[in-house]
Amino acid sequence: MSVSPTSPDVIISKLKAETLAALAKKGVRSDERALEDFRRLEIVTNYLPKAEGSALVRLGDTQVLVGVKLELGSPYPDTPDEGVLVVSAEFVPTASPAFEPGPPDENAIELARVIDRVLREYGVIDTSKLAVIPGRKVWVVWIDIYVLDHGGNLVDASSIAVLAALLTAKIPQHVLGEGESIHVDKTVASGPLPILRKAVTVTIGKLGDSLIVDPTLEEESVISSKIIIGVGEDGLIAGLQKTGDGYLTKQEIEGAVSLALRKGSELIAKINECLKPREGTHVETAEPATTIQEGLKPLEGMPDNNA
Repeated sequence: MSVSPTSPDVIISKLKAETLAALAKKGVRSDERALEDFRRLEIVTNYLPKAEGSALVRLGDTQVLVGVKLELGSPYPDTPDEGVLVVSAEFVPTASPAFEPGPPDENAIELARVIDRVLREYGVIDTSKLAVIPGRKVWVVWIDIYVLDHGGNLVDASSIAVLAALLTAKIPQHVLGEGESIHVDKTVASGPLPILRKAVTVTIGKLGDSLIVDPTLEEESVISSKIIIGVGEDGLIAGLQKTGDGYLTKQEIEGAVSLALRKGSELIAKINECLKPREGTHVETAEPATTIQEGLKPLEGMPDNNA
């Protein structure tokens, strides 16, 4: 069981909160970023060699690992010819002193649902191409989100990692046998997971009278409200959720949406850049490609895919 991003694990004095708001009013932040800047973003794809797709994302001090697994299963009764999408999230206890062992709490469930809603409503995955035996057997896409280090803005870090993992995911090779028997060979890929459109989230907080992008854990503990906006690559809104007790004016919402569309486009461009094959390399479809941001080292205790 996890915690509670709503129960702050960072205790900030009222004076500190007023200082952060005063800085934001001047257009600066305690970590020297501009109000519209994201923290340093690093992406490692195919971090988990046994998953069909995976990505490790570091967004400032926040670290999120996403694994994608494909298994054969039954379709939903109302969509018999489409694959199934399942998103779950877990706050690893070592990610924050406020996280506790146990089943996912409401915060982990909310994180998974926000990501699920953006993927599902925007139609990121072409589930119509995931039917193996229409009405009987389809591919179930399991997306598991693990929060490894909580430094704030878990939703955006997770959405970036999910999109990067999905874009690298491969469908295992399968052969239809007698009756409805299906032989699956996960050592061979039959092709990439069908992705129709790309989408990420952009989180914007209200600090004093200022709107800030990508709030840190410290900033999240003092902002009055937060709006999470799902943004698609074609400039459409893929979802929207507001949290916090504070209010947002109509002008602030319009400004936040405009800002999210611009920053979301930048995030998708960075993911695309990360996934480009490097010059002089050849990527086989049977084995997942690995694209690693320069200078990024594997986590302690985790496998070094560069070795």
